[in-house]
Amino acid sequence: MTARGFIIAAAHSGAGKTTLTLGLLAALRRRGLAVGSAKAGPDYIDPAFHTAATGTLSVNLDSWAMSANLLDRLASEAADGADIVVIEGVMGLFDGAAAGSARRRGTTADLAAHFGLPVVLVLDVARQAQSAAALVRGFATHDPAVRIAGVILNRVASERHRALVADAITALDIPVLGALPRDTALALPERHLGLIQAAEHTDLAALIDRLADTVGRHIDLDGLLRCAGLFNPKSASDRPAALPPPGQRIALARDQAFSFVYPHVVEAWRRAGAEILPFSPLADEAPSPDADSCWLPGGYPELHAEALAGARNFAEGLARFAEARPVHGECGGYMVLGQSLEDATGRRHVMTGLLGHWTSFAKRKLHLGYRTAQLLSASVLGDAGTLIRGHEFHYATLMSAGGDDPFAAIADADGKPLGSQGGRRGHVTGTFFHAIAADDG
Repeated sequence: MTARGFIIAAAHSGAGKTTLTLGLLAALRRRGLAVGSAKAGPDYIDPAFHTAATGTLSVNLDSWAMSANLLDRLASEAADGADIVVIEGVMGLFDGAAAGSARRRGTTADLAAHFGLPVVLVLDVARQAQSAAALVRGFATHDPAVRIAGVILNRVASERHRALVADAITALDIPVLGALPRDTALALPERHLGLIQAAEHTDLAALIDRLADTVGRHIDLDGLLRCAGLFNPKSASDRPAALPPPGQRIALARDQAFSFVYPHVVEAWRRAGAEILPFSPLADEAPSPDADSCWLPGGYPELHAEALAGARNFAEGLARFAEARPVHGECGGYMVLGQSLEDATGRRHVMTGLLGHWTSFAKRKLHLGYRTAQLLSASVLGDAGTLIRGHEFHYATLMSAGGDDPFAAIADADGKPLGSQGGRRGHVTGTFFHAIAADDG
């Protein structure tokens, strides 16, 4: 079976891509279609919402961090068994890293060009009318390799408002496929790193149903399906791996404090024969003594600092584990490996103390962007000198680096060195850097 697909993009962040995408996924599934999904760029939260709406695993597709072969393999998995695949874009359609080759900037447009998929542009028209047509004209002509197949209007105030905008855009021979009204009841709640996580919603199924109802009333689904293009990614014969498994039996922290791990990374571990052994630090569980490595992913430890400080079985079990086996922490996991964590109120909570640093969420500063990490010594991510592509996204501040050996030499997307960061002590390593894939040169 050959799937069809399209990309949901926007002119800027906050235009309503995610709520529209969730409604579309659920509405298309109601029609009896097998629906696949993917999220452009480095995002842990949106794919979990996709999965809730489709019942199938959503993947990340990132043209900056992933090789073309890895992109194709992951896209093939999203399309496997699907009638239609919906890819949700990131930020604005052409927003991404400033440096890099023409099609390796991490933009949604990169994916449209690479896969030859049409783009459906979401426009937030809350503060404009006919001027929206000029915006659409610019997006439609900016890159010949990117085709705007249709437009969906969001936050429309009235029928007259809709008609003014739609008439101006259809004059460009670009169809308007629907218009969503202003409705704060359909907004997804947010916190400092983005949307509230899917697992934290007690009424997520009801919310997705409401979104599907709204999409069914206001979007021309038949027209949207006619806009879809063939989605037949190349199959990578060498099955490129994202990252090597950090062991054959991996104790993986999984709960509301530790949830930021990419599905494609875990799947790559499983494909390599690794067994995943989940445990919950918030439930005061220690890593399985049968595991041969432990991975503490990012998440929201700053929201659960008091509970983590009181989880003595977790801390003591982790310390015993680290005496002989590797423990690695990313971002939030790195924070928990330190001496203490200061929460938003300024109260300091004792953490596991396996590394010497301490962090503060009270002294907030945004750290955001693509990163490359060159490992300074052999670790669970690879041999010394290995280059890993990934990103950094947190508000926590490193108050003291401690006296540990640094973990990796970090550079930004432009290749500008940001210094040696993270820590290493014995079998324990940690860094604010989130790994996405090994660099392919």
